[in-house]
Amino acid sequence: MKHSNLIFGLIAFFSMVTFVNAQEISQNAIGLRVGDGDGFGTEVSYQRALGDNNRLEADLGIRSGDNYDGFRLTGIYQWVWNLDGNFNWYAGAGAGIANYDYDVDIPGFDDSGETFIYAAGQLGIEYNFDIPLMLSLDTRPTIGFGDLNDDFDFDIALGIRYQF
Repeated sequence: MKHSNLIFGLIAFFSMVTFVNAQEISQNAIGLRVGDGDGFGTEVSYQRALGDNNRLEADLGIRSGDNYDGFRLTGIYQWVWNLDGNFNWYAGAGAGIANYDYDVDIPGFDDSGETFIYAAGQLGIEYNFDIPLMLSLDTRPTIGFGDLNDDFDFDIALGIRYQF
């Protein structure tokens, strides 16, 4: 039963991708991605078009919390489809690297920080204004591959970007 549901889902997804018209996206966009699901509230975000409906997004978040300092650098390859007029939706997959330095000792670990990698996905919707401004709302689930950070995080964020 699960196997047939998976096959049906894949057929539906590829059918939708085939029949949805793509809208040309801007060559570059830079701005902020504001959310807080993985410990980082705001990221500097850059998008670069790779084709008419594909782009690369790179986000850098730096944060100083009560008991830690850290950064996250994420790269996501995205596919963009037009919904209606200036509304688009997008999906993507990628990876990143992060470093956390904790100010407190963690039982069972010699070092109070770590550098680790993670896998990320992204699903969102965006609106392109007639001026060079784009607003987006997306979700980014990640799974970490570290000793301390080996869990699943779920981030929801609002993006505000200038397009050029």
